[in-house]
Amino acid sequence: MHLGVCRVILHLPDSTSLKDKRRVSRSLTTRIRNTFNVSVSEIQDHDLWQRLTLGICCVSNDPAHANAMVSNVVEFIEDSRRDLELFDYQIEIISGV
Repeated sequence: MHLGVCRVILHLPDSTSLKDKRRVSRSLTTRIRNTFNVSVSEIQDHDLWQRLTLGICCVSNDPAHANAMVSNVVEFIEDSRRDLELFDYQIEIISGV
């Protein structure tokens, strides 16, 4: 079994409150879950209005497939939400779990 784990850090320039951030976070996480069938959650920066850090995880038989899945999620975020800026992302494949 192989786990594909990704941490994505996004900048929300239009966010003026935690309520705005929550709206974006809920919308984005729901769209990711429905499109890719992966686990996704906000994992850091809960009190910052303009920064959203998401954790994304998938399970696969093949490490290349796990890597492709989380890479596709990052591309989806970049392509579907032009109002967000991708600061950084890190992908890790954990094998033999």
